[in-house]
Amino acid sequence: MGVLVFNYHQASTSWLNFKKPPSPIFLRQVRIVSSTNRSRSFRRSLKMSQSVSPQNLAVKQQELVIPNKYGERLVGVLHDAESSEIVVLCHGFRSTKDDPSMVNLAVALQNEGISAFRFDFAGNGESEGSFQYGNYWREADDLRAVVQYFCGANRAVGAILGHSKGGSVVLLYASKYHDIRTVVNVSGRYDLKGGIEDRLGKDYMEKIMQDGFIDVKNKTGDVEYRVTEESLMDRLNTNMHDACLQIDKECSVLTIHGSSDKIIPLQDAHEFDKIIPNHKLHVVEGANHGYTNHQAELVSVVLDFVKASLKQDHPGTQQ
Repeated sequence: MGVLVFNYHQASTSWLNFKKPPSPIFLRQVRIVSSTNRSRSFRRSLKMSQSVSPQNLAVKQQELVIPNKYGERLVGVLHDAESSEIVVLCHGFRSTKDDPSMVNLAVALQNEGISAFRFDFAGNGESEGSFQYGNYWREADDLRAVVQYFCGANRAVGAILGHSKGGSVVLLYASKYHDIRTVVNVSGRYDLKGGIEDRLGKDYMEKIMQDGFIDVKNKTGDVEYRVTEESLMDRLNTNMHDACLQIDKECSVLTIHGSSDKIIPLQDAHEFDKIIPNHKLHVVEGANHGYTNHQAELVSVVLDFVKASLKQDHPGTQQ
């Protein structure tokens, strides 16, 4: 795991109910570095995060495994601030828990006194299982396993956040389980029929009906992954519109989207804004799909929304 350096700044967390949870079974401990130089700006610390060597103050992270309903082991990293609430972070398509946005958000939340957990969906990263092209509802089941795990450890999941495919997954979760009141959708896809031609070609349906699968290759001709007819139909039959109509009005949803996203068009974010009952939309001007040059704004917007939502769940307290 790489080293992420953050500017440490003390935040008031009196509105959180701190409680030491039971000790889960940890695989191993990993470390990151946190700078104690308060004079550096948050934006500068993000830009430097990939280049500073590990030294000085170390902040412990702990890696743990959680079984899903299919018996597969999901591997994740807990950034424990010892708060009773935890924010669960979900990665995107063919990504992992170590995506820069996932790591940056987890560390930023921890620095604000809010615990965060980032994990690999089944078939991705270090988790068990085979990668599948669709699996939207199945990944919502993985998220369910994570939520139930922490609830069993007396740690309430106060918010769920997903990027790209993970953004769609957290919305599907909210539409089905109705037990999370704060949801953050970062660049999720509304129209799941969109983007398929870009990956599989214009005649993808004819090819997959003929052969039963399509192998997606990289520039050197190596197969990156296989799309089966079943997994393709799983995606095509997942209706984000109908699902979002089932999200409770008490569930506060924030959609964040980059205006220069070439992977998932900004229009998808506006479609979510039309149909989700309790919804806010924040457009990051100039940001691409991965927020390559806009990590600071992404983190800032998420922190403000999550902190306000968690505070609202604790009326009468002050931040």
